[in-house]
Amino acid sequence: MKQITFDHIYTLGHVVYENNQYRHFHYPEMLIRYDSNFLDFKKFPSLLELKEAENYLRLFHLKYGQKHVKFYFPANEKPTVEILDYLHHSGYETGYLELYSIEPAQFPIVEYNPDIEVDYVTEKNFETFLKLQYEQDLQFGSEFADEKVKLHKRNFRDEMVIQIMAFYKGIPAGSVDVMIAGETAEIDNLNVNESFQRKGIGSRLQQFVTEEFSDKTIILVADGEDTPKEMYRRQNYQYLGFKYETQKIYKD
Repeated sequence: MKQITFDHIYTLGHVVYENNQYRHFHYPEMLIRYDSNFLDFKKFPSLLELKEAENYLRLFHLKYGQKHVKFYFPANEKPTVEILDYLHHSGYETGYLELYSIEPAQFPIVEYNPDIEVDYVTEKNFETFLKLQYEQDLQFGSEFADEKVKLHKRNFRDEMVIQIMAFYKGIPAGSVDVMIAGETAEIDNLNVNESFQRKGIGSRLQQFVTEEFSDKTIILVADGEDTPKEMYRRQNYQYLGFKYETQKIYKD
């Protein structure tokens, strides 16, 4: 297949405006989700262009009661010192994402543990899945957790989104969403309940994905400053590139 890039990553949102410099993604179904309401730069802006884009997005979001602005910069390009200084002194949080892929046959063998069961989310266990997700999302506030419940319900009806859940000794312990595209299966929202971490549940969830979608390239995006990326490297995922992101949350 063609080289995997960030363009293969699933974006939950609608392009409501586009010009030569950026695409504007908006998701009225969940305004509080920053990763669905942002500007994605096609080419690196000058400081003046960044400020103009910032003003445009801020005014747009104010119409919908949104209190943030967020930008993604072009892949594999680091912001200039001038732009980083501006973002820092303006109260932005800046970080970067890393893109990984793996062919299913390259995923390492996971030792069988009879205490762990992994299966698809169905009508039968959907309420259990929602409860598990709600408990995990509460760390971001009840409003966000409530909105995520609605999103999970929309995803359940979307045939391109596969929801998978793991149980440890019969207790819901973790989950993952898989976004299906032509030649790829994207791992997203891989979560393991804190009480069940370091038991191999995350690896079993990934193994399930590689076995069920063995005809596709498995892809994922990791926080470049977080530890899970080291796990992916140990699991034979191939590093494909990086992408800087920045966001600011206004108090009023």
